[in-house]
Amino acid sequence: MAELFFGLDIGGTKIELAACDGTLAVVHRERIATPGADFGDFTRQIAALVRRAETSLGQPASAIGLGLPGVTDAATGLQLSSNVPALNGQRVAPALAAALGRPVHLGNDCQCFALSEAQGGAADGLPSMFGAILGTGAGGGFCVGGRLLAGYSGIAGEWGHWPASAALLSRHGLPVLDCPCGLRGCLERYVSGTGLATIFRLRGGNAADAEAVHALAAQGDDAARTALAIHLDLLAQGLAGLVLALDPHALVLGGGLSKLQSLYDELPAAMARHLFRGARVPPILPPRFGDAGGARGAALLARQRLTP
Repeated sequence: MAELFFGLDIGGTKIELAACDGTLAVVHRERIATPGADFGDFTRQIAALVRRAETSLGQPASAIGLGLPGVTDAATGLQLSSNVPALNGQRVAPALAAALGRPVHLGNDCQCFALSEAQGGAADGLPSMFGAILGTGAGGGFCVGGRLLAGYSGIAGEWGHWPASAALLSRHGLPVLDCPCGLRGCLERYVSGTGLATIFRLRGGNAADAEAVHALAAQGDDAARTALAIHLDLLAQGLAGLVLALDPHALVLGGGLSKLQSLYDELPAAMARHLFRGARVPPILPPRFGDAGGARGAALLARQRLTP
């Protein structure tokens, strides 16, 4: 019987299950709406989702991985800073293991995205890569030789919570913003899609989201164009920091902003301005799997944990 690896991408509005075969191809997918704040209902619906997939495929999963938003506290096992209310303060892995009768392997959703793009994705075959999510927040994951490096506390890749450059914030007239993580001035507050909309509002504009800012800029709105220029500078500084720290062979962008061709056109030169002479900007690539990458990456994470 061929092995099957299940991955679940847990989001604020939807949960997606992807089953991968031994060739890493997705052979089954299903999406459901994310349950509300009841953790018991959350575990029951996940268990039902897994069992439906196993019934459809005619065999059990060899391993199950979950890509969760937020951070799993290494000391307590509690899920923190999640945008899924049912998960905050819960020990997700033991609860789901009990509901399913087998181990469940947890990973950060951004790390799962990176792993998917490192194995069969945009960075397939490269010695190293960093997957940088630019969506509601900013996070990522670092892979070497196609394997995810999660780090001592499991938080490798949390570049969105590096501090933004105080000099750049001052130059652009931006305040040091509080972050829900408990720190202040985190890059995520400025370089994510949400951050772009925030910059626009701080510069006197009014837009619901990053897409609206881009639409206004295309129509010639000066404030929107200024916001985009500021966002590009801060994003370039943050990604240049990743190059200095990790020197990956490629950067793969994810999240809503990864759909903007302007970033691939403008980031290389903008990043170079934040690097010393001799440091090279790696290729900046769009994702191959798009919004399917998180669930596929969770399946690959389960396989990686099963076969060290």
